[in-house]
Amino acid sequence: MRTLKQLFIFAGCLLLASQGLAQKPTIKNAQIHEQSAASGFKPAVDSILQKEPGRVWIGYRIPAQAKERSMCCFDGGDGWRGSGKCCLGCKMDSEHGGSFNGTVSDCAPPEPVPYAFVFLKAEAGKVSKVRVFSVDCPLDFANLPLYWLEGVKPEQSIDLLASIAVADSGSEREERGRGSEAVMAIAIHDTPAAEGSLEKLIQPSQPERLRENVAFWLSVERGKAGYQLVRKYVKDDASDRFREKGTFALSLSKEPEVLRDLITLARSDSSSRVRSQAIFWLAQKGGRKAAQEISDAVENDPETAVKKKAVFALSQLHEGDGVQLLINVARTNRNPAVKKEAIFWLGQSNDKRALDYLEEILTK
Repeated sequence: MRTLKQLFIFAGCLLLASQGLAQKPTIKNAQIHEQSAASGFKPAVDSILQKEPGRVWIGYRIPAQAKERSMCCFDGGDGWRGSGKCCLGCKMDSEHGGSFNGTVSDCAPPEPVPYAFVFLKAEAGKVSKVRVFSVDCPLDFANLPLYWLEGVKPEQSIDLLASIAVADSGSEREERGRGSEAVMAIAIHDTPAAEGSLEKLIQPSQPERLRENVAFWLSVERGKAGYQLVRKYVKDDASDRFREKGTFALSLSKEPEVLRDLITLARSDSSSRVRSQAIFWLAQKGGRKAAQEISDAVENDPETAVKKKAVFALSQLHEGDGVQLLINVARTNRNPAVKKEAIFWLGQSNDKRALDYLEEILTK
């Protein structure tokens, strides 16, 4: 008969074993090779690429914040979690990441875990694709070789992914390519080294597509530190295009200071396109302060194109908050193009106030 101490030891071993199993993805149809990367991640990857001339996958685990999210196959079919649909599984050898009927039967969000999985696809000795998945996504490898690496140091993972992002940033299709996924994978790493790497990738010397992608993921994944970096590099950047795209990245941050930054860009940026975009994203953030700032832009911005964009932004305010403001513009603004724009957007509204006003001007 086992003693109580022995039972505790046995239960502890089972727990450790189950945790070890849980920290690997659900894999189907793969020629699995497990090995250690403790002596260096890049040397381990290079060694695999040298001995595998055909298609091969390399997978490993990274530390990630324990968030309630699903990263699986988002191909527009039944592989998407949302609206009652589940992330059933991902066909890794599919050109567009198609889904398959995996083992997931519950549509409930997965339990948050402090890790995620990164996979590198290689062909002819070169990494051609980067994918990131959460624990709830079963993966089918079509009987291709899969090297699963244990002991990957987060900093070494980030360094390799950064080199992939830089190498791919000149491609016209970078936003949908391996570089974009590499930046996402860096941002998901739960380590301060991720911010240091992303700050290097957002520098003005880097290609703009790469910088825009970095700004997006800094805002989405890196919290206050990410917001501060995006603000730092968007605020006074020499590129109008980057500042314009940066307003969107800023709007994605949940930090309360973002509204102030968008207001500053909307009021004083030298580019009309940047001011217009800042006004638009102010409207998406909503709130009375945003409505006042947008109304000020309608009245005071020196360019008609920006005024018209501000009118559209009023129409986008939440819960019809902009309807009365649009009516005021239509009644009092001296710019005929702006008045016409306000009347147009009132006509798109089903709000009774808008219909009453349109009836009023049509029956005069």
